[in-house]
Amino acid sequence: MEPWQLREWHADYLDACNRHDLDAIRTFVDPAVRRAHLPGGVDAWIADLADLFHGFPDWRWRRIQLVIEDDRIAAHLRGSGTHLGPFRGIAPTRRHANVAEFGIYRVTKGRIAEFTGAVGDFELMSRLTG
Repeated sequence: MEPWQLREWHADYLDACNRHDLDAIRTFVDPAVRRAHLPGGVDAWIADLADLFHGFPDWRWRRIQLVIEDDRIAAHLRGSGTHLGPFRGIAPTRRHANVAEFGIYRVTKGRIAEFTGAVGDFELMSRLTG
């Protein structure tokens, strides 16, 4: 894909995420996606997002910056939402969280084949328990 195509592709992926459309998100992720330090496969990817969306039904991401090189996208995002449902064993706190996320995606044939990054989990959990 050309850089402009990857930019549009990421905008479409982020839109699906912000709509919490797990079926649409699945179409952007390779069935055998590899994730650094996390379980691989699209089912694990979707399960993690479903857990987030259950705990934060208003969760949204905002793109801060994208850097595109070859088949890779480096993304700086801000994610935010209100903790209204159980999340990773923590009962709803009604706290609003706003966290920075940094990720690198390798996109092959229009799907995320690899992901590595800091997705704000530590910062998010500290907002809920601190």
